[in-house]
Amino acid sequence: MNLYPAIDILEGSAVRLVKGDFDAKKVYDEDPLDAARGWTAEGAKYLHVVDLDGAKTGAPVNLEHLRRIAGELGVPVQYGGGLRSDAAIAAAFEAGAQRVILGTAAFTQAGLLEQALQEHGPERVLVSVDVRGGHVTTAGWTETTEITTEAVVGSLEERGARNLVFTNVDRDGMLEGPDLEEVRAVAKAVGGSLIYSGGIGGLADLEGLAALGEHSLEGVIVGKALYERRFTVAEAQAALGR
Repeated sequence: MNLYPAIDILEGSAVRLVKGDFDAKKVYDEDPLDAARGWTAEGAKYLHVVDLDGAKTGAPVNLEHLRRIAGELGVPVQYGGGLRSDAAIAAAFEAGAQRVILGTAAFTQAGLLEQALQEHGPERVLVSVDVRGGHVTTAGWTETTEITTEAVVGSLEERGARNLVFTNVDRDGMLEGPDLEEVRAVAKAVGGSLIYSGGIGGLADLEGLAALGEHSLEGVIVGKALYERRFTVAEAQAALGR
């Protein structure tokens, strides 16, 4: 499994939220490039960048930070937040994203996901399935729908999206570990690849995910635990078998 250190950008800084609450933020780096540089200096092979401002407003706000991170550090960056139009998706790729992550728009804007998959390919377009209380959330985790996890995974497969990012919002930022059985169930339902996010607090959590042995479980996104120095990038990669 691959490790994806998270750089969540809000109001120009690298922050972490608790359960997706924008009012419960902690700033870790005033410059997101510094945060990203720190992870790559420790050996990170990939980065996960989220434009939280974009997720709230519905259009990318922090593309210049993406451009700096992708341009200077030379590692693959996946980018999400506010990508709700063809133009926004194209702008993210132009700014240096190797892969984009569609969230709200994949569920609310007819045809956008299909067009993105056709134009850029399923390997470069991921869909974020963010779940709170067993139901999908949208609009930067501010709105919860009636759609269940199982229903949305099946629907996305039918629409051609094979590579997903799954986040348990209730666990995000809590450092209390993932629900391994939930992750196993989602991984078994995914025909392509799955990246997990939410609640990683220690190396045992990473080892538990790796021990599931699910072929589709390709990686894990880690934010707060790295920022709080619960473990290093190298230790995380070793726990994941990398």
